[in-house]
Amino acid sequence: MLCDECYFEDFDLVDAPERIEVRVCSRCGAVHKGNRWVDIDAEDYTDVAIDRVTESLGVHLKAEDVRWGVDPEQVDENTIRMHCTFSGLVRGTHREESVTVPVHISKETCQRCGRIAGGYYSSIVQLRARERLPTAEEEARAVEIAESYIADREATGDRNAFITETLDADDGVDIKISTNQMGAGVAKRIVRELGGSVEEYPTLVTEDGDGNEVYRVTYAVRLPAFSPGDVIDPDDGDGPVLVRSVQGNLKGVRLTTGDAYEASFEEGEAPDARRLGTADDAVDTTVVAVEDEYAIQVLDPDTYESKTIARPSYVDSDADSVPVLSSRAGLHILPSDAVDGAAADVRE
Repeated sequence: MLCDECYFEDFDLVDAPERIEVRVCSRCGAVHKGNRWVDIDAEDYTDVAIDRVTESLGVHLKAEDVRWGVDPEQVDENTIRMHCTFSGLVRGTHREESVTVPVHISKETCQRCGRIAGGYYSSIVQLRARERLPTAEEEARAVEIAESYIADREATGDRNAFITETLDADDGVDIKISTNQMGAGVAKRIVRELGGSVEEYPTLVTEDGDGNEVYRVTYAVRLPAFSPGDVIDPDDGDGPVLVRSVQGNLKGVRLTTGDAYEASFEEGEAPDARRLGTADDAVDTTVVAVEDEYAIQVLDPDTYESKTIARPSYVDSDADSVPVLSSRAGLHILPSDAVDGAAADVRE
């Protein structure tokens, strides 16, 4: 057994590397750790440098009651000099040791940012509508749904989640998304909220290193022919309907009675009907008289003549004015809440 003097001649309390390199993405700020890129929430990389130095330092196994501190020195934009001081008891003797480890911040581009910069995508979500163009509100909401979906995936740490590009098309909007799985998820969310259906169109683009076929998939979302806020005539003899929802079967309210309307299972979200106008086409007109429970007199906004029309149940008996829609089916009163925000009903 060596005496203390001989033992401490070759004794190192701390084993430290001569230099540490930290790989950082210059675009998103992610740090490379192990074999992957990790997103961090930091304004600078001092904490990262401290963690890397801490992980790389080795303290002698015989040391007890070890204490240490670190004093970072920012040498330049990409270099941090870490001054580390250690103390501990070895063979009952207090030992101290200081080491300095330079940390170099190496700027590069992570795989995710490289793909985004290169316009990489694996799927396209195409928003279209049957027998019409999507409204500006529907297009904006579809993009919001896509962004929210991707943000949720990013929040879980999925670095493969990103939207490459959103393009306005003549008949809708195209959203390019990083993976097929996420494209499918976005398309399903859009249909769940805005109605319609989705079809998949895969295209073979290449083979991977193992010889497996790689497909790019287009998810074609087709919104229903009608949208919330539309006024349609199902031509069933019971009068026009204000569309409230196209989720599942089309639902709305009869403008002649105020009764609820729902298309049959076979008709689904797009019953055989004529589109007469929208809630945005309605104008306020004066109530002349409430005749009874089922009839009301109003001024025709086009001719200024007094007309007796159907009084739906949602019209108050003491109303001074009501919103009306004039169409080929006649003059009909709309619910007041529909005139201000019928499109909002699709999310209720």
